[in-house]
Amino acid sequence: MESLARGLAVLRCFAEQQKPMTVAQASGATGLSRASVRRCLHTLTQLGYAVQEGPHYMLRPKALALGYAYLSSSTLVAKAQPILEQLRDELHESCSLGVIEEDEVYYVARAESSRIISIALRPGSRLPLYATSMGRVLLAGLSREDREAYLRRTRLVPLTPHTITDRGRLDTVLTRVAEEGFALVDQELEIGLRSVAVPVFGRKGVAASINIGTQADRIAATDLRVRFLPALRRASRDLSAMGSF
Repeated sequence: MESLARGLAVLRCFAEQQKPMTVAQASGATGLSRASVRRCLHTLTQLGYAVQEGPHYMLRPKALALGYAYLSSSTLVAKAQPILEQLRDELHESCSLGVIEEDEVYYVARAESSRIISIALRPGSRLPLYATSMGRVLLAGLSREDREAYLRRTRLVPLTPHTITDRGRLDTVLTRVAEEGFALVDQELEIGLRSVAVPVFGRKGVAASINIGTQADRIAATDLRVRFLPALRRASRDLSAMGSF
């Protein structure tokens, strides 16, 4: 099983680096020895998940099957996708569904608008919980003990001059998010990007979050509250009502 763990770590590093890599680069990205990485890449190449070109390795299309195994088997994703697409068509903005995993928000479904935003997002993208609207909704849905544990172990890095990095202040914000049922993040993840998110409820409480991301120079923060939040809440109610996740 240790070999499996190493192989998965090597696969993940390709997604994080988003480029072909040498054995040395993959070793640096994973923290594994070069010998271990070389064995993993040899096995992945033999199985058809990777290919070697000179000193570099890259993943082959077969690797897509690993990620799509989750997407095709997830009841939540299957039910969310048409709702996200309807929301996108109504508001003409990109919409996403995210879940909490390993102290990050994982994007598991997305409906892209024709508008281009600076940050490239897709299913499989991961972002910090503390600086994103979906992440704050997910954190607000945790128990008090789990939230405090997250705040203790997480380094709050200032991603922009607006990012909240004080633990006490962030905890106050999360309490308000839990009370109000939505989170609005204004240029804390990236300058020029605003987003608003609401929770999706499952059998055990907050199961996921839906958000809308916009360009700050087009959409004011008040518009996110007045125009977009009601539609977002309606989409969340529709998805939550479907249950079974």
